[in-house]
Amino acid sequence: MEHIINQEFSGERPLYCQHDLYLEGVTIHAGESALKETSGITAVRCTFEGKYPFWICDGFTIRDCLFTEGARAALWYSRNLDMQNTRIEAPKMFREMDGIVLKHVQLTNAQETLWSCRNVDIEDVSADHGDYIFMHSSDIKVRNLRLNGNYSFQWCRNVEIHDSILNTKDAFWETDNATVYDSEINGEYLGWHSRNLKLVRCHITGTQPLCYIDGLILEDCTFGADADRAFEYSSVHATVNGTITSVKNPRTGSILADGYGEIILDENCKAPGDCDILTR
Repeated sequence: MEHIINQEFSGERPLYCQHDLYLEGVTIHAGESALKETSGITAVRCTFEGKYPFWICDGFTIRDCLFTEGARAALWYSRNLDMQNTRIEAPKMFREMDGIVLKHVQLTNAQETLWSCRNVDIEDVSADHGDYIFMHSSDIKVRNLRLNGNYSFQWCRNVEIHDSILNTKDAFWETDNATVYDSEINGEYLGWHSRNLKLVRCHITGTQPLCYIDGLILEDCTFGADADRAFEYSSVHATVNGTITSVKNPRTGSILADGYGEIILDENCKAPGDCDILTR
């Protein structure tokens, strides 16, 4: 393996089509596609300032690095990334990728990040300004994610989340097979039009949560006072600790809670319209 230590590069494609490189203390200045079409890359304590540094790469390890705002769209069309202890200040990271491990990573501008990716495993990650994060991605495992950004996890498949705080409007729209454990989800219109969404020991805030869902399961969840008009047109099996401000026209299933501020069952309820709404 060739070692490149404490060097600086700029311009277009300075390390194009290289394989089995170890980079340490390297700075990639303004330019494009510094490490395009590469494989077997290890980068330690490096700084990336130019656009598109890792496109069409296979097998790369990134440790203790910095991607500045100029390194936008840095990792696309690549496979087998292991990134740890890294700060990312650029948007539109990780597109059309397969095999991503992120641990102890800070994304300060996570807008339009992690699109159309597969086999994603993240732990101890923070993501700010993360609008549309994870769109069209699949086979995602998450532990201890701190997310601030709307429209997250839209059109995703096979998602498992633990011990996270998600401040996100319109989360989990059109998802298939998502399960969230021991987490806090804050935002309006949670989970609309999804299929097989399961929430376990979660706290939910925001108006009109969990509507238009097929196969919704809640186990030992709690609701904030602003989580009103829940479950409209959903098929649901829910156990809720505490009071739900209002329930509106669930389609079928059962809901068990300590109490309800209001239960709305009107002429617009869809067939079969046989949901059991029960109190402990």
